[in-house]
Parts: sequence; C-alpha cells; structure tokens
Amino acid sequence: MTPPPFVISIQSQVVFGHVGNSAALFPMQAAGLEVAAIPTVIFSNTPDYPTLRGRPLDPELFADLLLGARERGLPERADFIVTGYIGSVEVARMVADFVAGAKAAKPGLTYLCDPVMGDAGPGLYVPEAIADVIRDRLLPLADIATPNPFELSWLTGQSIATLADLEAARRLLPLPTQARLIATGCALDDTAPGQIESVLLGPEGASRHPTPHLPIALPGTGDLFAGLIVAGLARGLALPAAIGAAQRLTSLALTHAQALGAG
Repeated sequence: MTPPPFVISIQSQVVFGHVGNSAALFPMQAAGLEVAAIPTVIFSNTPDYPTLRGRPLDPELFADLLLGARERGLPERADFIVTGYIGSVEVARMVADFVAGAKAAKPGLTYLCDPVMGDAGPGLYVPEAIADVIRDRLLPLADIATPNPFELSWLTGQSIATLADLEAARRLLPLPTQARLIATGCALDDTAPGQIESVLLGPEGASRHPTPHLPIALPGTGDLFAGLIVAGLARGLALPAAIGAAQRLTSLALTHAQALGAG
C-alpha cells in the first residue's frame, strides 16, 4: 500500500480558534495527508480577543522538538514543508536551518513559505528581526510563497496596485528562479467589482484567479488557504487548479463560519 503524502507543518497553535496549525492541520488530514505539526507558539486563543495567554515556544524546547523530528527521520520522509507564523527570532533561525537541512536530505521536497508578518489593517505584527529572517533566510529556500499584498509590499518596498507591480515585486523577492509566488487577497486596480484575486507568478508567467470577495474577515483564513494549496498539490492537482480548489473551499468555510456566527 502506498503511504500517504507526508507534510511537516511548522506554525502557531491555539487552544481556542482556528489559526496556524489549528486551521491548516485538519483540512490537510481530511485530504488524506499525514501531517507532523510542530508549534512555534502556543496561545490560548486567536489574537482578536481582549486577552491572549500563552507564549512563543522557548528556543530550547523548540530545538528539542526539531531534534526529535530529525531522530524520527521526518525530513527524509517529507514531501512538503509548510511554515507560517513564528514568534521569536531564535525560532525563526532554527526553522530556516531545519528547512535547509530537510531540502538537502530530500531534494524533491516542496517548501511552501507563508510569510505571516502582517496585513493592511494592523500593519507589521511581528518584530522586524523576524521579518528579516523570513526575507533573508526562508524565502530563498521556498518553492512556493504566499504573501498578502501588505507582506509583499513590506518585503520588497514595492507598492501593489497593478499586475505590473506584482511582477516587479516578484523580481525583487529573494526567491529561487523556479519558485512560484502566489500573491493572495489582491484587489488590484482592474480587479472586477465584488471580486478578490490570487495571482500566480512564476517562470511560466502570470495567471489570475478571481473569486467572490466575501464580507467576512476571520483570523486564520490565509493559514487555511495555504494548507489547502498543499492538500491539492499532494492529491495531484497542478498549482493553478490547487489555487482554485483552495479558494472554493476557503469560501465555503468562511460562509459556514458566518452562518454559525463565528468570531
């Protein structure tokens, strides 16, 4: 029997709510993937509540978890690695070392870097030192990157209003030549009214993937989307088709959450 695709997902974890691995883990498992979830932070809830308990993992504990993953041979088994929110610069550096080692151990591995750093409303919500590690050490390893327009603008210094702006930002990012950029949540100057787009840019050129812009804003939407991209790729979809499937399923999840009155 062929073993299922194997994913290492290095992201945040919450007790209550759905962000990071608490958003991405279940849909990847539901798609039949085997997932090793490594937390970078453990919080009581998503950060949109009046209080937030918990903390980033101590570097010593995080290093111990990575050592255990190496001892179990997980980098050699992995078909995908996903990274998301990181809560300390020490952990960010260890994540970069781990991803580099895993790619050396398994050259066919696909690394999706979701540079979870900020958004248009709150701005940059990680220390600049963490954002610097993401830009200088994680993105150069990435096969796929999924920044939103704010993150893309911060990483490149390029304003994002048109497809040409996205293409210029792609050239400025320190991604490998063959890497694919998926700019998520784009409302460009020529985006159709009532739509929002994911724009895929890579060696083959650009493709635009519009979807209805729902009047719903919930934490963890980008984490869910990135997990669904990996799920689609792991189940054999080409990247454009995986983007479309992830958009459809994310929209269904958001609509369902709104019907439940989720916050």
